[in-house]
Amino acid sequence: MDLTIPEYAYMFGFLQADGHLYQGTGQKGRLTVELSVRDVDLLYRFKNLTPYNSSVVERTRSTNFVENHHSAVWTLCSLEARTKLNSLGLPYGRKSRDIRPPSVEFSCRDYLRGLIDADGSVGHAAQGLPFVALTTSSTAVALFLRSYAMRITEVERATNRNARDGVYNITYEKEAAQMLVADLYYPGCLSLGRKQVKADAIASWTRPLDMRVVRSRRPWTAQEDQLLLQEDEITAAAAALGRSEQSCLMRRWRLSKGRILTPAKQ
Repeated sequence: MDLTIPEYAYMFGFLQADGHLYQGTGQKGRLTVELSVRDVDLLYRFKNLTPYNSSVVERTRSTNFVENHHSAVWTLCSLEARTKLNSLGLPYGRKSRDIRPPSVEFSCRDYLRGLIDADGSVGHAAQGLPFVALTTSSTAVALFLRSYAMRITEVERATNRNARDGVYNITYEKEAAQMLVADLYYPGCLSLGRKQVKADAIASWTRPLDMRVVRSRRPWTAQEDQLLLQEDEITAAAAALGRSEQSCLMRRWRLSKGRILTPAKQ
């Protein structure tokens, strides 16, 4: 599996997020991906990309959400294929916090699109605003998305786990979403058909004339944190840093409560 090839990079990202690699006794085991039957075409694309025997079957079962869920399952049992996937970074068993971008050369945007198709969202939110989002438990994946999106959109995003379930919810909206989606969902790319349709629709959005533009926040540096902690007066610190007093107060509180790393620990 050459991850510099867009289709394989996409498939690997999708498998990391939504695939399940099972380890059986001896050399037994299998890779499975289960999707709603409406997305079965993607599973057949995976099957055709894989030079090993595999199968796609449909089934109906009850889940926690619906009584009769019609799904499709792609299953691959080849030991050679499983060994290769595992060596590239697809862990056996529970993996949500352990996955990370491959250590070998790979096509970044295709890999990231695979992650978003599996564990993300693309579309229009309230009031018709375009967005693209990824939910992940992996710190490495969250940082990868933030870094990649920063290069494309010049928009900085914080990467903090939410308090409710301990995952990262990273979202880009409006023009930032348009730029990122245009890069990820390029013409002819391998993707979930329904998300490709939503991605294409995002391009037509235009900002209303009465909607003000909010500039992205300037990220704090370790040097600024050091100055903030050393300065007794917030007013003086704000003037020296070129930031508002409210911003400095909030930053100092977060540093003191351990919500973010202090300069000595960065």
